[in-house]
Amino acid sequence: MKKLLISSLIAASLLLSGCQSAYYGAMEKVGYHKRDIMVDRVKAAKESQEEAQEEFSDALKEMQALLNHDGGNLEKAYNKAKDEYESAQSAADNVSNRINKVEGVADALFEEWQTEISEISKANLRRDSETKLKETRRSYQQLIKTMRRAESKMPPILTALKDNMLYLKHNLNAQAIGAIKGEFASLQTDISVLIKEMNTSIDESNKFIESLEKSKS
Repeated sequence: MKKLLISSLIAASLLLSGCQSAYYGAMEKVGYHKRDIMVDRVKAAKESQEEAQEEFSDALKEMQALLNHDGGNLEKAYNKAKDEYESAQSAADNVSNRINKVEGVADALFEEWQTEISEISKANLRRDSETKLKETRRSYQQLIKTMRRAESKMPPILTALKDNMLYLKHNLNAQAIGAIKGEFASLQTDISVLIKEMNTSIDESNKFIESLEKSKS
């Protein structure tokens, strides 16, 4: 618990300063190595994708409720749909931020690993470490590929949601709702594809985390 608290304080102060190398160095001094940071950041990225799945699903539900609106307070239904769109946008931004952090620590980890391999004098140990590095890097490349692929599905959906929100804001009536109903099926399909891609990414995250944690034991 004390170690976690110290790590959190170091992270907060050094991340604010923007010095990643100093951050990694300080974390290592309290026994928190790049591999540990990598695991934590992949977990955080996975959790952000799970949250995004929920937010995009909720945005779809509220949009459907708005399009099916038949009486009552239309503005209230619009505001609920708008709130869910904004939550989806925030979740998407968080996903991108988390993936960027995974890439940052991965670059540092692999660079350090490669440098340390060159310092191993025994050929058999050096070969073994090189093999493990290649395997880990290959697994990571598959992971980041699936993460970025899932991430790429979000902007078109957010654009469609934003277009609908702005159009309805200017024309909040039954006719305007009818005008965008035809686009709902496409939006529904796109969100289904997004959730599927994120499930693939989440599965890859779990496999990568397991492989890193297994290599520590």
